[in-house]
Amino acid sequence: MPTNVKTPVPVSGWTILCDFDGTISVEDVIDSLLDRYGRPGWEALEQDWRAGRIGSRECMSGQVALLDMTREQLDTHLSHLWIDHAFPGFVAKARELGVPIRVVSDGLDYAIHKILGRYGLDDLPLAANHLAPGTPPQRWQLTSPFQAEGCRSGTCKCACVAQARASGTTRTLLIGDGASDFCAADRVDFVFAKHRLIEHCRAAGIPYVPITGFEDALDFLPRLLDGSLLAEATQDAVATP
Repeated sequence: MPTNVKTPVPVSGWTILCDFDGTISVEDVIDSLLDRYGRPGWEALEQDWRAGRIGSRECMSGQVALLDMTREQLDTHLSHLWIDHAFPGFVAKARELGVPIRVVSDGLDYAIHKILGRYGLDDLPLAANHLAPGTPPQRWQLTSPFQAEGCRSGTCKCACVAQARASGTTRTLLIGDGASDFCAADRVDFVFAKHRLIEHCRAAGIPYVPITGFEDALDFLPRLLDGSLLAEATQDAVATP
């Protein structure tokens, strides 16, 4: 077998990087866990992160250390969390059209695998923080295998964009909803934006379309691939004073 085999260029020329919490999932997983199992102190970390005093990696690591739950409690909690009902169909359509999807999340890998596994989607490539049991029992710890130097996030989504381009991808689509997606949105070719990411893209002049969920994304994907959506969004950005 040759050792210099390169990753094939996507058939469509596009790669999709998709956020998980609040984008694929209906609610934020770590927030729901902290509300139920977090010991005192996690709210102060949240306030420090929102004020910009600490990065998301430091915030998440501290918050995860304050979780007090067994694995059974964790698994039961995750079994009641849901994803956008149209996401499986979106994945199927993207695969049919030759568009690879990678889930890029500043959330928890264990939780994402567990939730997507219920839908037969745990084979999607994933970049996320690693959740592992700590000591004593019922304690947890977080590591960030996808962090990058100079980035305060647990998962550097900008590095994920760079990796997609290095693999031969011609263009990259980001699907996201919040602050963890802002930096990457500045570096991709197009954005399907929800919630806070809509305003960021509008203010920064980033080509995007607003979506409420993956039903919208399903409608927009063919138009993205044929070039008409990008052309319209670029024209709209130029026309906006």
